[in-house]
Amino acid sequence: MKEHPDTPVAARAASHARKALQHAAGPLSYPQTALGIPAGIRACLFDLDGVLTRTVEIHAVAWKSMFDTYLADRARRTGELFVAFDPVTDYGEYVDGRSREDGVRSFLASRGMTLPEGGRDDPPDTQTVFALARRKHEVVLRLIAENGVEAYPGSVRYVRASRAAGLKTAVVSASADCRAVLEAAGIADLFDVRIDGLVAAERHLRGKPAADTFLEGARAVGVPPREAVVVEDALAGVAAGRAGHFACVIGVDRVGHRQALLAHGADIVVADLAELLDTP
Repeated sequence: MKEHPDTPVAARAASHARKALQHAAGPLSYPQTALGIPAGIRACLFDLDGVLTRTVEIHAVAWKSMFDTYLADRARRTGELFVAFDPVTDYGEYVDGRSREDGVRSFLASRGMTLPEGGRDDPPDTQTVFALARRKHEVVLRLIAENGVEAYPGSVRYVRASRAAGLKTAVVSASADCRAVLEAAGIADLFDVRIDGLVAAERHLRGKPAADTFLEGARAVGVPPREAVVVEDALAGVAAGRAGHFACVIGVDRVGHRQALLAHGADIVVADLAELLDTP
């Protein structure tokens, strides 16, 4: 049975986590704050899906719905064997943390498939990268409208504590639906800056695992990377935080891939951000 963040076992684990950070090499050797991060940090940059909101499942369902429809249609047309999209393995490896278009390219490449790029105005029934991305987007919007969005209570506590400590807060997400998700979850007012898929396209920023969007988030809040923390649950996002040379990369493990997060560059991994808050 999973321990609640306020239980003694979880409290001890949080204490050990803070001590591990305190004795780590490099910038993490600085004295710790009540937020479980190095002293001198002036901003926290948060991913959205899986870190702040319970929307990973929504995106996984949307990717599966879109890709399975495409793959089944392709199998009928070409005689290829239909192999369904795996919402755990394929999602984590090829699409999680990436822009919609990059996710389409990455997954199709894993199957040895390619499509014309097309453009953002392609109708959803077109056989192009942008059309498939648009299909996925439409499924996400429908699921949000039907089911709403829930924020993780521990993450909301952590963001509020960060702001109370005087830190700048930013959302850095590959999702073009970021604003709608934040508003649906009722947490849009907790962030000074939003760098999402739409902003990335407008400013020609490379998607994760490149560091561009996180670096843009730090620039937008007026803080250098060495004074900012990245909080991510996706492997591509953790790699982006490490590539940007941020002071600390916190991995949030909701699905049991702690070792993979560490291998991709996380300095510390927690199951919930509330673990990093001081417990009485």
